[in-house]
Amino acid sequence: MNDSKFPKLLDYQALKQQFGDDEAHPPAPDQTTPMQQDDALSFDQEPAEKKPGLQGSRLRSYAFAVLTRKEYSKAELVEKLALYAESRDEVIALVEELSAQRYQSDQRVAEIMLSSQKRKGKGPNRIKMALKTKKIDSSLIAEELKETDWAEQAYQLKVKKYGTGVERDPKIKAKQIRFLMYRGFEMDAIMKAISRKETDWD
Repeated sequence: MNDSKFPKLLDYQALKQQFGDDEAHPPAPDQTTPMQQDDALSFDQEPAEKKPGLQGSRLRSYAFAVLTRKEYSKAELVEKLALYAESRDEVIALVEELSAQRYQSDQRVAEIMLSSQKRKGKGPNRIKMALKTKKIDSSLIAEELKETDWAEQAYQLKVKKYGTGVERDPKIKAKQIRFLMYRGFEMDAIMKAISRKETDWD
């Protein structure tokens, strides 16, 4: 393959517009996407308005109520409880205790995210980015990432988007490569996917 036929640098915003999950329905100018909402509230920011502080058994009860509704990463849980707690130090100590007792588990959150992201057609790089936003170490699912057949995952996504044919046109092939790179797949898996014939790997 002649590398000169393919762009050497990826314009992420251009790719997002071309291949993004919501490209067909861009947000109106006065709307904020969930990702933008997440970016707007970093883990280090204090809430603009703090509710009356919870502590002791009331804080613990609230933490359990939160965890019965949804799995949270340790960092997420600290920030959520801190919105209502009297003391951030008490929140951190409580979350560490809940984690040690397995009421909270970054491992479980990572496994849930891996399964969810794979169903959405995301590759390993996008999955690692998603974990990073929740401050979860991707090493927690290192084995699962290693054991996944990413070439097969990329091929299924390619077929869904472009069909089973092996494209010979360099421009269209480059478009397929950019699409799969944006979805988070490594180049090795991408090249296997776009060059695989329908009769291969039967």
